[in-house]
Amino acid sequence: MYTLYYAPGAASLALHAALFEIGAPYELAQVDLKGQRDPAYLKLNPQGVVPTLVVDGEAVRESAALMLLLTERHPESGLAPLPGTPGRARFLQDVVWMANTFGSAYRLWFYPKDLDATEDDCQGRDALRRKIESSFEELDARLSAGGPYLLGEQFSAADLILTMYMRWSRNMPKPATEWPALRKLADLVRARPSWQHVNATEGLSGW
Repeated sequence: MYTLYYAPGAASLALHAALFEIGAPYELAQVDLKGQRDPAYLKLNPQGVVPTLVVDGEAVRESAALMLLLTERHPESGLAPLPGTPGRARFLQDVVWMANTFGSAYRLWFYPKDLDATEDDCQGRDALRRKIESSFEELDARLSAGGPYLLGEQFSAADLILTMYMRWSRNMPKPATEWPALRKLADLVRARPSWQHVNATEGLSGW
């Protein structure tokens, strides 16, 4: 039994979908990211962010690490190429690259105060927007040449992560779905039972 500490639509989204894909028993514990953090939760995650996953009684953090851990513990799920097989290196690279690229940029986009800036700081936000959009452009070109998924014909947990980050762009000046290959991947992932289950369970609107 896993326990996933989550907030609707937050960085826990892809992990929630992965747990459903795996089929392992899990329970959810919602964290209020807008209010005062529960002291009990801060003992599990001193930063007070999500996700946190309790694995065999141990609280583990960092969404990319948790996704890799889940695919390692459940190789039968098919959510990642097995060690030593084609695509494994690309999968690991993608998971880490997306966390470093999108994770950090979105953090500052949504929380400009981390840079002592405001949402009216056009220069700083424009730089973040360009960084996110250029990354989407790079991925769209790759998917156009060898998609529809990040590993070609093989769906993986990396696609869940990418779709989560694409969802976060939905209210930006140029959402990720304006790139055709990215939209195709998003449509494929959004049609999966796991994504539909997460949307319903977390009460998400739109996509």
